[in-house]
Amino acid sequence: MTTDVGHTVTRYDQELDRLRGMVARMGGLVERQTAQAIAAVVDQNEDAALEPPELDAEVDALEREAESLAIRILALRAPMAVDLRQIIAVLKITGDLERIGDYASSIARRALKVEPLDGALSFSALRSMARLVQENLHNTIEAMTSDDSARAMEVWNSDAVIDELYTAMFRELVTYMMEDPRKIGPCIHLLFVAKNLERIGDHATNIAERVYYAVTGDMLPAVRPRGGKAAKRS
Repeated sequence: MTTDVGHTVTRYDQELDRLRGMVARMGGLVERQTAQAIAAVVDQNEDAALEPPELDAEVDALEREAESLAIRILALRAPMAVDLRQIIAVLKITGDLERIGDYASSIARRALKVEPLDGALSFSALRSMARLVQENLHNTIEAMTSDDSARAMEVWNSDAVIDELYTAMFRELVTYMMEDPRKIGPCIHLLFVAKNLERIGDHATNIAERVYYAVTGDMLPAVRPRGGKAAKRS
């Protein structure tokens, strides 16, 4: 009897470790997708633009596999306390990671159509926004893999800066389009990329919220800082 219980506990621990490994692998892949998509835009790197869409299938397969294993653990192992919170968080985090990969792929496909506007501040703002999004995503994945609630909280608080940059870019680009219809094409491409970066930032913040809950058992407020004001979760 003791042997059977010990074997069951060992198998359970192995399944949890395997689940964590899958999510960590997904995190690494979408971080690479995002980094390559950003390089494709800000450096006009054609080679970098190819990789994010190519990694989509692997990310999608890992999402399905992780969700299947999480459901199996819930059904057969009846986890409690921290384990239960972590498994529930995984079911939500995999969806956020998959969406980040999709947004990165969309940016990569559009990347080579993006071009700086003469005299515009938007491309500089795009670079700053891309850097902050990349930092937040990296910190989110580090928080996720190390169960670091403090780091997750830092990401949650820093999303507001990304939103402010996006809002400033949006206003500037709309002004350019109204003043000169010839700039509509370049401005639309920049807006598309900026919006997808902003969405990556939102999903990274979603993951940070899941991590914080999984580690502490506490939910972060239903509204989060955004552009100097509070906003509901997206």
